[in-house]
Amino acid sequence: MKICICGGGNLGHVCAGFMANRGHQVSILTTRPERWNSEIKIVAPDGIFTGKISQMSAKPEEVIPQAEIVFVCLPGYAIHDELVKIKPFLSKGTRVGSVVSSTGFFFEAFKVLPPDIPLFGFQRVPFISRIIEYGKKAELKGYKETLHVAIENTLEKEPIRAELEELFEKPVSIADSYYEVSLSNSNPLLHPARLYTMWKDWKPGIVYPRNPQFYAEWTMEASTLLIQMDDEFQQILKALGFKYGCIPTILDYYESTDAASLTQKLHDIKAFQGISSPMKEVDGGWIPDFYSRYFTEDFPYGMRFIVETAHEQDVAIPTIEKVCQWGFSKIR
Repeated sequence: MKICICGGGNLGHVCAGFMANRGHQVSILTTRPERWNSEIKIVAPDGIFTGKISQMSAKPEEVIPQAEIVFVCLPGYAIHDELVKIKPFLSKGTRVGSVVSSTGFFFEAFKVLPPDIPLFGFQRVPFISRIIEYGKKAELKGYKETLHVAIENTLEKEPIRAELEELFEKPVSIADSYYEVSLSNSNPLLHPARLYTMWKDWKPGIVYPRNPQFYAEWTMEASTLLIQMDDEFQQILKALGFKYGCIPTILDYYESTDAASLTQKLHDIKAFQGISSPMKEVDGGWIPDFYSRYFTEDFPYGMRFIVETAHEQDVAIPTIEKVCQWGFSKIR
């Protein structure tokens, strides 16, 4: 298949290498095409593989018209502008989708793209990914065993589902509504729970002696807060009329029963090992990095949609709002 990846971040690297390795013709639309090799190496749990990239460009007119599928692998703040940029060059029948939809993909795509462009978006990212050397080498730290996707702007959903299943080599199921993938208790709640419990009392002048591991040193306090926020999140889904389990509870998803078992589970996930907290080094130690995507992505382009939907549905979410307000106070 002819595929275009929009974005040169962690997921863009791994998706490009993974699909190119399987024999698909993959192009990259990126602001830094000169930094990409024509071949990218992917370090995966089951070995190392390479993928040949057919074209790298900063110009959508060079890579979008021939694409059968366009994958948006970008942070929330960049999605609107990217869709505007590629819109004039989309061919009839081209499918446009996002590798994760909780950062506002569907809300932006409905506004920007014509209603005859088929859209798709995943509930959770298909891979846990990290760049090793930009444009040359990346790590596929872990696979999702199953994928859940929303498909809109078409009645022919099954062919797209089957297409995605083939591309990612994992079972893919179709959501009943794009809300099922646009609202998420994954990163938009998971990350803020940890950030808030680490730094809710931080103020200028406080310097920490070390940078803790984000997951391997996850705390009971963070688990307790995450479960409380997820309880409120599930009430939003109930108000929307979704069937129970369409978005599993945090405890169900991580096969846990309480805060203690959830904490241990997060400690033990192999793909989470070695991930540091979003901090920057200063004289005397470390301080939070409020310019990290943990802040600039998960609060304004993840948690915000949860809060807005709760208000629309008149659902009380005091814990989520408390954490959200704190996060916004750090990025303003």
